[in-house]
Amino acid sequence: MRLAITGATGLVGHFVVEEALAAGDAVLTLARTPPAPGRFSAPVERARFDLTEDPPPLAGCDALIHLGFSHLPGRYRGGEGDDPEGFRRANLDGTLRLFEAARRDGVERILFLSSRAVYGDYPPGTRLTEQLPPRPDTLYGAVKLQAEQALAKMHAPGLATASLRATGVYGPPGPGQRHKWADLFEEFRDGRNIAPRVASEVHGADLAVAIRLLLTAPPDLLGGRSFNVSDMLLDRRDLLAELAALTGITTPLPDRGNAACVSRMTCTRLRSLGWQPGGIDRLRASLPAMLPPMPPP
Repeated sequence: MRLAITGATGLVGHFVVEEALAAGDAVLTLARTPPAPGRFSAPVERARFDLTEDPPPLAGCDALIHLGFSHLPGRYRGGEGDDPEGFRRANLDGTLRLFEAARRDGVERILFLSSRAVYGDYPPGTRLTEQLPPRPDTLYGAVKLQAEQALAKMHAPGLATASLRATGVYGPPGPGQRHKWADLFEEFRDGRNIAPRVASEVHGADLAVAIRLLLTAPPDLLGGRSFNVSDMLLDRRDLLAELAALTGITTPLPDRGNAACVSRMTCTRLRSLGWQPGGIDRLRASLPAMLPPMPPP
């Protein structure tokens, strides 16, 4: 396949591109600037793309994978900063232009990276099923949901569409990147107090596998639907205990968080396609590539 991918140089994008290259796909990255030399394990094409501009031609691409969103660095909810209208114009209007361009140019499959933020203000501890009506309580979640809904309406013979509602994504960073826990690990190394927290997580490689399943599944199984993507609840205390065992860091561990206050996502639709995320074993296998720099002995 020939895949057009936005957001290819982000943390999630790196996993998706590398999975595609390993599968033998040709990759066209849609980005403002070319990827740095050595960013990926094999050559990729690139077409200039900015969410505020008209998309480039996509003829010849079998699928579009839209991962890219414009937001303040490191912020998703609240990523609009003091410019909510600019955020909406870029991320909603720009996404809809991109979807329309893909349909116009004969792309046969469109996948969109959405977010668990679409579930919004359900009480802590709610079981987040794929049948649960979304109730976004942030602009980020609302824009993701509106893009999902527009894409679902485009599903038709000859064009299969689906959205992936992903939880927090972790994993070793690509060249020149920092992983999501880099600051946390450095604060723990430096002896700072860490606040308790429990969060749902999924490895970037498992998300990339989910995307592969939706790229290859029969079109009627996509159906314009949204698919939850989540693996495990992870307590910071347990995560940092694993880090301490690897590094010898002696900082006291934070208190255990309250897992009962975290809403769990069910992933029934992906699991029906055979998706099996790696759980704690994948986390442990990944941590050696995510360690903070350690002072000399």
